[in-house]
Amino acid sequence: MAPDSATSDDGLRVNKMHMPYDADGGIAARAAIGVIVLASDQTIEHEWRKIIDLDGVALYESRIYNDNNITPETLAAMEARIKDSTDVILPGIDLDVVAFGCTSASMVIGEENVFARIREARPEVKCTTPITAAMAAFRAVGAERIAMLTPYRDDINQGMRAYLTERGFQVPVMGSFNEDDDRNVGRISLASVKNAALELGRHDDVDAVFVSCTAVRLAEASAEIEAELGKPVTSSNHAMAWHSLRLAGIDDALPRWGRLFTLPAPE
Repeated sequence: MAPDSATSDDGLRVNKMHMPYDADGGIAARAAIGVIVLASDQTIEHEWRKIIDLDGVALYESRIYNDNNITPETLAAMEARIKDSTDVILPGIDLDVVAFGCTSASMVIGEENVFARIREARPEVKCTTPITAAMAAFRAVGAERIAMLTPYRDDINQGMRAYLTERGFQVPVMGSFNEDDDRNVGRISLASVKNAALELGRHDDVDAVFVSCTAVRLAEASAEIEAELGKPVTSSNHAMAWHSLRLAGIDDALPRWGRLFTLPAPE
């Protein structure tokens, strides 16, 4: 059948090819943000879709295999999989930012190593991780003494504390749910997180609260906790969503998500 022809042989009356169309910037007209999500993570996409609800800003995810049991060895094993997980996010289409969604693995592997693996697939892309974003958030709100809440076992917590201390922050207060199975971490209730964050954040010798782990919920209670504490509050997902937006050039003030989302990223 010739293009744009009509026929009666099989009931098709019109087969009009090459219909005219106009192209616009698509749903990512302002920014395209990619995020590598742990295979076991139940939370990051839920929180990010609520936060990054902006016309022209699009979120694209891939998954990376990880072991459900969180140990330094299982975290380090993810490094070899980062490039492939980046490769499958919109091949051939530009991304403004790629975020790697694991706080503890970012520290075990090293932020720069994470970025190097991402850039094996996307050489020019801007990158962030939860810990990169958290430290940018601390600087943005002027916090130096951090209360840290995690779900991890103590050796991982101590490693995180040392990582932050080496980079100029103090962590005088820590608390943990001590749950090393990621399937259970994603089911820790938001009320439990809020209560723990308030308990740790009330200590006089801290000026901000950080809830570590992308599987832990916080974002929807962040502004409420801040209002009660009178101190900035952020989390792995919360900080990384903010940092990804700012890296992509999206400077919209979003006060419903707390003080951080009214601020630019530090240079």
